[in-house]
Amino acid sequence: MADQKTFLVTGVSSGFGHAFARRFLAAGHIVVGTVRRPEDAERFEGLAAGTPGRAVSRLLDVTDDDAVFATVADVERAVGPIDVVIANAGYGHEGVFEESPMAEMRRQFDVNVFGAVATLKAALPFMRERRRGHLMAVTSMGGLMTVPGLTYYHGSKYALEGILESLAKEVRGLGIRVTAIAPGSFRTDWAGRSMVRTERSIPDYDEVMNPQREHRHAANGKQLGDPDKAAEAVLSVADSPAPPVHLVLGSDALRLVTNGRMDVDEEIARWADLSRSTDFADGMQLG
Repeated sequence: MADQKTFLVTGVSSGFGHAFARRFLAAGHIVVGTVRRPEDAERFEGLAAGTPGRAVSRLLDVTDDDAVFATVADVERAVGPIDVVIANAGYGHEGVFEESPMAEMRRQFDVNVFGAVATLKAALPFMRERRRGHLMAVTSMGGLMTVPGLTYYHGSKYALEGILESLAKEVRGLGIRVTAIAPGSFRTDWAGRSMVRTERSIPDYDEVMNPQREHRHAANGKQLGDPDKAAEAVLSVADSPAPPVHLVLGSDALRLVTNGRMDVDEEIARWADLSRSTDFADGMQLG
């Protein structure tokens, strides 16, 4: 086995977080997992029955900044140096942009963006002091491409992708690695009980939205991606001396992200002359 690592994974009660924790524990690592409910904490610690101290639970609401920083500091003190952080806790919001309340957008960003950022910020000073560590967050293929009806979700994941890419450049010389994990459609609860759906109200959007919602319902539980295989892939990245900044998981994600980025590249190229027309003749190029 590779050297034992200590992982901190938020949101281990279900979905990717649960799959990650099980795989890391099976590989002999220590996993500190955060959950929202005491019964989930007990269930999580049971994953390492017979090997006390390897599955360590912490109750945490990732939208409480003070609690996040206190929890990470407590883990460093009580469990030991954290080698890998995976900010996994998050959820999906489905809804047409015009129909969806602003409160839902704020909640989406509170969990998916601010909760993840707080987790990574809390761990970073300890890793910087040691000049080693790996910061990861689960984004989504929806942080690199879009479909109708997930505007708030896409916004949160695009934000997180940008934050992580920039962070990777800031800490590159400090021995700290950064990876954005962008899964496609996997058999988790994301499209089921974990998704918040805004009620439909404007018929003008029926043609574009109804097929999306129906397809998502029909595909739930039949998705292409295997969470256990995703966990294996993430473990291999955690063990890599040169991990990617962007890790796309799933052949559907690979196809959709590639096609989406090609569309953007083609549009940029098509309007390139207009883009150049806005320069000062004596201006300074950046980058």
